[in-house]
Amino acid sequence: MAYRNGTYVAFHAEGTSDPTETDMKYYRLLTAWHEHDGIDFNMINSHDKTAAVRDTSKRQTLISRLKERLNNSKNMVLIIGETTRLDNDWVPFEVRYAVDSCEIPIIAAYPDYNSILAPAKLRTLWPAALKTRIDDETARVIHVPFKKEPLKAAISKFSHNNLPQGSLVIWTRETYREWGLIK
Repeated sequence: MAYRNGTYVAFHAEGTSDPTETDMKYYRLLTAWHEHDGIDFNMINSHDKTAAVRDTSKRQTLISRLKERLNNSKNMVLIIGETTRLDNDWVPFEVRYAVDSCEIPIIAAYPDYNSILAPAKLRTLWPAALKTRIDDETARVIHVPFKKEPLKAAISKFSHNNLPQGSLVIWTRETYREWGLIK
């Protein structure tokens, strides 16, 4: 059995390796928060647990590595930007495998928001694989803004052993106030 302590991060790379043009910039920000000595943000990155893969790797090699990383993960951060729903390749695969095979919670993180209090209103941003699993209630999802404190809290709280109690779970308005994200 795999040692499941990592956080797997999924995002739409839009077929490019330039992080400034894609949601990869948010993944890089997560890793920077973790690596910075002056920032209180801990995350065991599941992507660091296996050999690196390149865009030129064979599809079967990529699938094998992604499955291995997900099998070693306690949760998944799914960065949901404006183009995530358009991904018809890796994000749908990652969501399906995370929910259907690994049974890990998804931390749906939305850039450009200070709070998420009505996640169903963001439905148009969801990739089809997530939408289906939210609708049939097989996914356990907490919806958070892509901000340090809500992400840190979700990563530390939710795992394969402590799932959110539903598919549209949120932090409370009071919690967002305590973090200084809303008034």
